[in-house]
Amino acid sequence: MKLLRKILFPFVPIYYLVTWLRNKFYDLGWKSSKSYEFPVICVGNLSTGGTGKTPTIEYLIRLLKNTHKVATLSRGYKRESSGFIIADEHATAKTIGDEPFQFYQKFNDIIVSVDANRQHGISQLVKQKQPDVILLDDAFQHRKVKAGFAILLTAYDNLYCDDFVLPTGNLRESRSGAKRANIIVVTKCPLTLSASEKEQIIRQLKPFKHQSVYFSSISYSEDIHNGSGHYALDVLKEKQVTLVTGIANPKPLVSYLKSKSIDFEHLNYKDHHVFSASEIETLKQKEVVLTTEKDYMRLKDTFINHPSQLYYLPISFQIDNHEAFDKQVSVFVSN
Repeated sequence: MKLLRKILFPFVPIYYLVTWLRNKFYDLGWKSSKSYEFPVICVGNLSTGGTGKTPTIEYLIRLLKNTHKVATLSRGYKRESSGFIIADEHATAKTIGDEPFQFYQKFNDIIVSVDANRQHGISQLVKQKQPDVILLDDAFQHRKVKAGFAILLTAYDNLYCDDFVLPTGNLRESRSGAKRANIIVVTKCPLTLSASEKEQIIRQLKPFKHQSVYFSSISYSEDIHNGSGHYALDVLKEKQVTLVTGIANPKPLVSYLKSKSIDFEHLNYKDHHVFSASEIETLKQKEVVLTTEKDYMRLKDTFINHPSQLYYLPISFQIDNHEAFDKQVSVFVSN
């Protein structure tokens, strides 16, 4: 794959020009972009994935839900439905997508919705639910909507400033698109990241004066969970474990399990993988299937008669200097 990407390097200028012109047309007002009189926060990235949008959205939900009526609006990637949908008791990962379904399962006091057309989705949310604030999931490139506040994510081990646009690199648009962000969050940082390393990264990113840079990290739980409860991770040492991942970057999870001396086979699929009937049957033959929370949302209904076989490992999400981050977001929402 890396060789193929290098071979495709001559197409990089073409992709760059097309995306640059598109953004320029929006910047100059030649293509229309709709603004809103209520708070709309966009969370997204320049790259094709794996920057931690879901835990960031969940952080914002927890920050705002006790004081505001919060709605999330996602595309609902790889769902088996179309159009605008508000999640209800009939929702599944198939009808609204795995990440929105995760929001719906974890937060019963917010509105979770999906629509590939963000303008239409926002209008329907306002018409039907009148939220105080809307969180746009993975919408940094959706220029038809002009969010009042934009949070740009970039992974610590794959900074956008060191990347190329597609097809050789992973960027959906040029690095200059970062100027649209109010906040830049460097995600998936080591817990031991030093102040000098942070300063070096900030120098690499070269933020504008209007931009704040924060650093976030994730840590894995010491417990595994399923629909019945949670159990110490160490119980897996006595089992034959199959790790199933359908995420952009499973390396941190693999490293964590190895550090805990968990022996496992790893079945690694592409991000948002849709499991076939034969793949499900194969997994049901395993003694224990361990997966991520997002993948669990797609798999759990197929294991409804085998709940003791399927578990997920939760993560926790932290932002350094979170007081300043929280204040910056809260001030925007309140004004």
